[in-house]
Amino acid sequence: MPEKLYISPSPHIFENQSTPGMMKDVIIALTPAIFAALYFFRGKALILLLVSVGSCLVFEAAIQFLMKKKVTVFDRSAIVTGILLAMVMPPSLPVWACMLGCLIAIGLAKQLFGGLGSNIFNPALLGRAFLMAAFPVFMTRWNMPVTLDAVTGATPLELVKFGHNLDVNYWNLFIGNVSGSLGETSALALIIGGVYLLIKKVIDWRIPLAYVGMVLFINFITNSVAPETYAGPLFHIATGGLLLGALFMATDPVTCPVTKTGRWIFGAGCGLITMIIRIWGGLPEGVMYSILLMNAITPILNRVTRPRRYGT
Repeated sequence: MPEKLYISPSPHIFENQSTPGMMKDVIIALTPAIFAALYFFRGKALILLLVSVGSCLVFEAAIQFLMKKKVTVFDRSAIVTGILLAMVMPPSLPVWACMLGCLIAIGLAKQLFGGLGSNIFNPALLGRAFLMAAFPVFMTRWNMPVTLDAVTGATPLELVKFGHNLDVNYWNLFIGNVSGSLGETSALALIIGGVYLLIKKVIDWRIPLAYVGMVLFINFITNSVAPETYAGPLFHIATGGLLLGALFMATDPVTCPVTKTGRWIFGAGCGLITMIIRIWGGLPEGVMYSILLMNAITPILNRVTRPRRYGT
């Protein structure tokens, strides 16, 4: 009996990579940051991680069941969303607020747009943006790591921007021994995870390179003009959520451009908006808003940077 002939539209390109496989690699890459969070913030980090991941799984299954859609929690995307959302939360955030952020991330940012692959905005960042708007006090209450004094303290970005304190301990920034969100403090852990993703080709190197490159370019200019006012380039790379955003958020294949040129522009735009907010804005951090704003123009970038077909 002859084999069946399947006729389908192009492109006829097949990859060995699957969604569960990609999500597994992202989870592995986030493991160093998870361990760093557990070391520096101990029980607070563990509770938020468990609540965030568990809530995302439950909300996704429940919403898909109510919408009479196929339940896809086994593709691990809800786990990744839960981890990333926990990574951008302060250790002292109440559990109920964490759960509400998960509901927004899964229900509004993801399932309302049609589920994985159809969402416009990064779910974890949209969940955090909602919490920042609704509960700014909870989202800006920081705890120092347990290796320092167990008191509430400002983040390094806040100390430099509002306190004009340029006496920075770069070693503490590098390993994560500073106050901040769970996953943004340890530059070392994030770099290890980012290198893993690049080696596995889960993310495109163009976006983080353009992102970090733009941050370095702008910071080089501002630091050269007024070194007594603006911190050096290494400070902006190692502190805040820049590495977390550049390596794990901006590179989300669903919400970033598909073209190479578009990804260069996307990364550079994220870096530009981040530094505008950090230097001249009223907030100490701008990574979240920069990525969400660039997510919004991703369809335009895909359209204007689309290569011409051969012969046209």
